[in-house]
Amino acid sequence: MEVDILEFQVPVENNKTLFVWDIQPSHTEAQIYEGLYGVFSSFGPLYLLKVCPNAPLNPPGFYALIKFYSAAQASKAQRQTDGRSLFQSSPLKVRLSSKQTPHFLCDSSRPLSHARCLELANHCLGFNGWTSDIITLKEITNEEEEEEEEEEEEVGGRWRRLKFGCLLQLSFPHHGQTTRAAAVVEDRFTCTGPDVLLQKRCKLQKLVREKALVQAFTTVLLILLGGGKVMVEVKQTSDEFLPEQTEGVLQVNELTWSQLAPDEEEDDEEWDLTVS
Repeated sequence: MEVDILEFQVPVENNKTLFVWDIQPSHTEAQIYEGLYGVFSSFGPLYLLKVCPNAPLNPPGFYALIKFYSAAQASKAQRQTDGRSLFQSSPLKVRLSSKQTPHFLCDSSRPLSHARCLELANHCLGFNGWTSDIITLKEITNEEEEEEEEEEEEVGGRWRRLKFGCLLQLSFPHHGQTTRAAAVVEDRFTCTGPDVLLQKRCKLQKLVREKALVQAFTTVLLILLGGGKVMVEVKQTSDEFLPEQTEGVLQVNELTWSQLAPDEEEDDEEWDLTVS
């Protein structure tokens, strides 16, 4: 029985990447995308499908890059589609990429986005196959910072700093697995009125929930057993979490469980690919 393991990370391995060429210009780019997606998504969830026109010195036509989450599914798709016409009158060439490219190496070990996590989990487990529950979501205040902010003013507004922390539990009831994760987000901005402050609070609360869920999914392994059967395992359950990368003005800081423990009173691209 063929077994494959999926992680909630950006797939960078070349054995998950298919290169398709000899695509005729008889269809539009949108039609080609739809045709390729219909064929290759039947083998498993896709992380990326991109259709590009051939270089000017080459004959008219297109080529495509397809990335799977699963190496086994990519290999199966290559074997069963290479040399077949699929959606056009002439056969296509489909090969596994044999060379890593800088475009994907820069994504090495990067967690999937929030939307991608939901997409992969729902595809493999179904919409009822997992649940997420917020243990606590609170604003983290610092008295010294508040005193500094009161002294800092700008023309048209006052500097404000907001920081929120979230502790979240991710559960897989059909598999008896549970994991927890925490995240902190922070933003410093010029507050010109109560509406701006309210919008920032809502935005950061949404962002910290999403980041905590992404962090929880990074501990999860999906084990594909074939025949549509999926097992869930949790890689680790740690009480401390490493800092995430800074994105724009929003900074995610190190967080321990004690910082977010609920209070007792609370209810709560262009590629240069070679192929094998």
